[in-house]
Amino acid sequence: MMFLLKRYDWFLNTALTILIVVSLVIVYSVATNLFWQQLIWLALAIILFVICSLFNWGALVNYRWFLWSVYGLSIILLIATFLFAPAIRSTHSWLVLGPIQFQTSELAKLALIIILASFFARSHIKIAHFKTVLKSFLYFLLPAVLIFVQPDLGTTIILFGIWLGFLLVSGLSKKHILVGLLILVLASLIGWNFLQDYQQQRIIGLFDAGYDPLGINYGVIQSKIAIGSAGFWGKGFNQGTQSQLGFLPESATDFILAAFIEEWGLLGGFLVIGAFLFLVLRILKIGLQADNNFSRFICLGVVVMFLLQFILNVGSTLGLLPVVGVTFPFFSYGGSSLLINAGLIGIVQSIAMRSRS
Repeated sequence: MMFLLKRYDWFLNTALTILIVVSLVIVYSVATNLFWQQLIWLALAIILFVICSLFNWGALVNYRWFLWSVYGLSIILLIATFLFAPAIRSTHSWLVLGPIQFQTSELAKLALIIILASFFARSHIKIAHFKTVLKSFLYFLLPAVLIFVQPDLGTTIILFGIWLGFLLVSGLSKKHILVGLLILVLASLIGWNFLQDYQQQRIIGLFDAGYDPLGINYGVIQSKIAIGSAGFWGKGFNQGTQSQLGFLPESATDFILAAFIEEWGLLGGFLVIGAFLFLVLRILKIGLQADNNFSRFICLGVVVMFLLQFILNVGSTLGLLPVVGVTFPFFSYGGSSLLINAGLIGIVQSIAMRSRS
């Protein structure tokens, strides 16, 4: 066990610990009832982290049945979610088993990363072939459609970003990138008609700050007030007026950064963002030092996923992007997110440990 502990990337673990600790502090302050649930999820996440770090994931590229099993399980759970999930926060995204609520789209992120990592590790030299691009797109499309109809636009965007990130790093030509962008613009225009009414209004509200201030834009307005009133040092633990008095909605999830900055100031916000960016840089370094393409692509997928979640969450907090219900990795409250993200970090640690041997 001591040998295992020595081989961990402790810079990565330190950044992770900072994010989790400050998350627990602010969740306890703004939503004490959720704090104890998060502790239980954290205990499970640590167990999964250790288990995933013990496997040699680089060697699993030779066991495609295992990778397909994870991908297949995620699809089965998404179908079950579509058929049986109750409406929670206007979406059908969680399977409910007694007191346990699991967001199946979180597992889909992990599954897509490992199946695309396996595919591109073998096929990246044929990336110019239309068949290669189409096949990889179908891997993305199946879970994406099942998640989009929940409806969950935020996770759909993240899955698309993961697929696109793999394509770009695999050496897609500028010509293909330009064609792809044109197709993306066209698809976005067509896709507007398939969005839910509230999703369309959130996008409209992004470009009109005064639009529906007591409805669609209410959360963003309160978020800006919380951040703007914090100052450099903040108002102090348990002293945030917007969050403590209930003006700031979803203060433990969508707008947790605003709640944290209100109590701990811009200094606290810089600490959180700095710890997160350092974590991403460590994963990138581990990926660059990996001794096989499969491991490198896994690290790439994890970085793309974390960065997209960070950009969408912080962007919506600052009113720069529409609110799409995406968590800040390891900082926002959310058991399913914490569990799957911990598993991904465990995989990255496994890669780091074996790259040093």
